[in-house]
Amino acid sequence: MYRHPILPRRAMLQAGSIGLLGLGMNHLAGLREASAAPHPRQLPGNAKACIYIFLSGGLAQHDSFDPKPDAPDTIRGEFRPIATRTPGIQICEHLPLLAERSNQWALVRSLTHPSNDHSAGHMIMLSGRTPLPPGFNASKPLRSDWPSIAAIANAATTSRSDNLPPAVVLPERLVHNSGRVIPGQFAGLMGSHREPWFIDAAPFHSKSYGAFPEYAFDHQERGDKDDRVFEAPNLSLPQGIDPPRFSGRTNLLATLQSQRAALDSAASHNAQTGTYDRLRQGVISLLADERIKHAFDVTRADERVQERYGQNSFGWSLLMARRLVEAGVNLVQVNLGNNETWDTHGEAFPHLKDKLLPPTDRALSALIDDLSESGLLESTLIVMAGEFGRTPKITHLPQHYKLPGRDQIGSSDRIGGYPASEPQTPENMAATIYQALGIPRTAAWHDEADRPHHIYHGEPIAGLA
Repeated sequence: MYRHPILPRRAMLQAGSIGLLGLGMNHLAGLREASAAPHPRQLPGNAKACIYIFLSGGLAQHDSFDPKPDAPDTIRGEFRPIATRTPGIQICEHLPLLAERSNQWALVRSLTHPSNDHSAGHMIMLSGRTPLPPGFNASKPLRSDWPSIAAIANAATTSRSDNLPPAVVLPERLVHNSGRVIPGQFAGLMGSHREPWFIDAAPFHSKSYGAFPEYAFDHQERGDKDDRVFEAPNLSLPQGIDPPRFSGRTNLLATLQSQRAALDSAASHNAQTGTYDRLRQGVISLLADERIKHAFDVTRADERVQERYGQNSFGWSLLMARRLVEAGVNLVQVNLGNNETWDTHGEAFPHLKDKLLPPTDRALSALIDDLSESGLLESTLIVMAGEFGRTPKITHLPQHYKLPGRDQIGSSDRIGGYPASEPQTPENMAATIYQALGIPRTAAWHDEADRPHHIYHGEPIAGLA
């Protein structure tokens, strides 16, 4: 039996704006028809779960976790740094709740990779592989792409729940405002049958970003109406069917018809890799599991809970992630905003101050508190990242934006431009996640030709245990 590595202390990782926050998931069709296990199965040691928070667009390091107050005004920006509970560590003034919890996280400001292209950056940071895959196409996912970290976790770990897959991605897939799907999120070379479960709870909007409905905004102030509703899969049982009766029957196709529309967005990608009968088995299990319904039912959670997390897509997503981890999911990837949400080329300071940092600060702090109070923080790694950082010098693109912002870059020295010491790689970040999940260093996955592929391509980031 493997003895799995342990991360007894959670830590916050921040690298330029390739933010890492490390404090402290194949298919619906593959789920077994079974009643819910009374308790999630445990992985060896303390290894248990990871919540990977992805900030698509690239959070600016200077304006968040790596302020440069002594740099020239063309670099330091408009925000003031504030002290945290950790002597000598300052972060942006618009992250006060995280500043109060700095005893529960640590900063890594030297994560870097060489690309400043959004699609390439997504591939690199979602797969944990710096070299782009052969034939990489920035405009669409390919079968030859590297598998995502979520897909690796889905294939290399065993779910702690009878009715949930090992890996889940929520609340939406990353899609460019033009409608093209961003590469890097999927199983790629591993095959679509190893995809994580994508829970589509946030409808796509091409010109609206952020934590809707409270904090929705448009980068270029085009004024498009955003009337989206955050809606997780409806897992209610048909009236008159109790869980024991429902979970034990496989010929209730008629009773599932009313559920299919609500489950289409969550299950449509599974149709390519499994029969509808197998899918139906998984649906029956899900519908019969009260813990899973509770995990999804975040918009009707207790008002005090919603108030702490925020009644918006950021808050609901992190609350759902917390509940899914508790229910037995090993890795939950949470996309806080769709593609380009954090792409602050222009209007950077008002959008960060008023629309992006407040709901992130609030929801993430609530997540940390909940995991800490429940005792799960010691066995749950939280990682927060974007696809890259941003240039030190503030720039202005008047043809697109009224106000200035920052272009994209890698990580942080005296002016937040390059790594100052101990540069870390996306491979090291991924290795840190795999170690936290208890995946052995010698583990490999096999392709359709039975060729082995290494999972680890770097070393876990030292000093976080």
